[in-house]
Amino acid sequence: MPGLANFLDALTPLNFSFALFGVAVGTIIGAIPGLTATMAVAVLVPLTFTLHPASALILLGAIYTGAIYGGAYSAILLNTPGTPSAIATTFDGYPMAKRGDGDLAITLACLASVIGGLVGAVCLLLLAPPLSTVALIFGPVEYFWLAIFGLSLIAALSEGNIAKGLAGGALGLLLSTVGVAEVSADVRLTFGFHVLLGGIEIVAGLIGLYCIPVLIDLAASPERHLKIEDEPRGFRLYDAMRVLFGNKLNVARSSIIGTIVGILPGAGGSVAGLVSYSEARRTARPDQKFGHGEPGGIIASESANNATVGGGLIPTLVLGIPGTPPDAIILGALLVQGVHIGPTLFASQGAIVYTFIWGLFLATILMLPVGLLIGRYAYKSILNVPKPLLIAGVAFMTIIGTYAIRNNASDVAIMVVLGLAGWILARFRFAVSPIVLGLILGPIAEQGFVQGWTIGTAVGNVPAMFFGRPLSLAIIAFTLLSILWPIYRARQHRRSTGAVATSVENAPAVRRGDMDWGSAIISVALICLASVAINDARGYTDIDSVVFPVAVSIALIIFSLAVLARSLLGYGSEKEVDEGSFPRRAILVVSMLACALLLESLGFIVCSIALFAILTFVGMHERWTARTAILYAITGLVIVVGFTWLFRSVLGVPLPVTNL
Repeated sequence: MPGLANFLDALTPLNFSFALFGVAVGTIIGAIPGLTATMAVAVLVPLTFTLHPASALILLGAIYTGAIYGGAYSAILLNTPGTPSAIATTFDGYPMAKRGDGDLAITLACLASVIGGLVGAVCLLLLAPPLSTVALIFGPVEYFWLAIFGLSLIAALSEGNIAKGLAGGALGLLLSTVGVAEVSADVRLTFGFHVLLGGIEIVAGLIGLYCIPVLIDLAASPERHLKIEDEPRGFRLYDAMRVLFGNKLNVARSSIIGTIVGILPGAGGSVAGLVSYSEARRTARPDQKFGHGEPGGIIASESANNATVGGGLIPTLVLGIPGTPPDAIILGALLVQGVHIGPTLFASQGAIVYTFIWGLFLATILMLPVGLLIGRYAYKSILNVPKPLLIAGVAFMTIIGTYAIRNNASDVAIMVVLGLAGWILARFRFAVSPIVLGLILGPIAEQGFVQGWTIGTAVGNVPAMFFGRPLSLAIIAFTLLSILWPIYRARQHRRSTGAVATSVENAPAVRRGDMDWGSAIISVALICLASVAINDARGYTDIDSVVFPVAVSIALIIFSLAVLARSLLGYGSEKEVDEGSFPRRAILVVSMLACALLLESLGFIVCSIALFAILTFVGMHERWTARTAILYAITGLVIVVGFTWLFRSVLGVPLPVTNL
């Protein structure tokens, strides 16, 4: 096996310690909403400049691996992807946790992550040179169709209510165009608000659309966040192994998909997880209910996103083309260390590279004990923490995590507004997952679409550019299969059992009933938004800035009209039963928005302490005692001051100070 002599070098006490430390730190950082794998690697790069190149790369690779897995914790326990790679993990992880199987979900995520990571590392070790050519085959049109393929997951997420899902996906694509266009510098859809010039940051959108609605509902009712078990069941390793063995084909397929998607520059773990989830759902047995707590959904997502670690390093090392954003940072560290990237790397500096790859194997294996231990602690903590502290603590972490991405208080305000919008949409069964998919895949789709359009126009044959390339046709075929297959299976199931398919978002059965005025109003609002976007496009100076948002706006109008027609005819889903205190919900949203708007003037510490105190009172549904008030106050101060110091002093985030 190539580089086997370097295996012992990777096992030296120093390198072993770096691998263990990197996995633990990466897992913890990845578990905090807003702190992505890219940030985890970037923050600790300076520590590697004085290290031996192999040791430095092992540390960075271990941090990267741990951060990708760590995103599963908050995805499962809080319905909030800790990293964008864990989006698909929320679909089944959170429902499993709500029914009391959070321990099993975390163990499954850990096992699947280890297997996926090992598959990616094996491909990196044995197949790097030949597989790296895959990255060169994909042109802009193929990336466009790959993004559309990822969006085909909407069909699976919205079965039984696909019109709302498609409208949500188009809305996400339209939101991805907000800000200054990369291709022409045209200012799009800002409506004069300077805070929108930078666009909608993906992590802010993720946290807002997934986490804020959970906080709003948590504050409104006295019920606990997750079901409490009568007896602790530990790691449930045996149960997880049994489930994993029953999904062995799912694990293998998802790991391979993750490796291949990781090779494609710019795709990353989020695309890999979504595509793998889509394929797992498409090939699922009739008894598997994805979206309702199906373990196979966690296995597909986690094995795929961790396989992208090894897959993304293939073009990075062989071609100097980063497969993912963290790979770009690792590439920079390689250059600083004097490692010459290129096809001759494995021959000229093989000792460094093979030691690094074996170190990646070691870090992936160490992820099993580290992940299980941290996961068990995280699960027990979420179960036992008092609800007022949970609400205030999670709200504080969403603010500090969102701010840390771009050091911009506007991102925090956008996060809160999107969270409120997501909560309102969920009341009328508009799933937020298609919106998030569109927001993430929008830049990939637009860049590929515009470049393909430009090339096709230059050669005088736009249709041939999009539909005349064999690889494009193959991706289109897979996309159609991904969209039509769930519909076909649902019809077959209805014919055989007489049952009516339900959506993955727990929507009630599709039937004729009263007019759904709420959905009708939302669909009219979406039509107006799309019309405004089309009118806004008339002021753009470059046709490249016009094509994509106009096409998406037209699609949004068509899908919204379909929702409007179904709502007025009485077909579709009923409004979700609204339980809980509306004033508590309103106070939570207003308090978080006020905190975002006052961050720059009052300072981070002052705003955060005030927010923590207010939300602790909002989340308290029992009678206060002097002891409880003192304990909660001390805990809040420790959390706010401690994390503020950590972000400022350790992570180097310039949090605002008081300007008064």
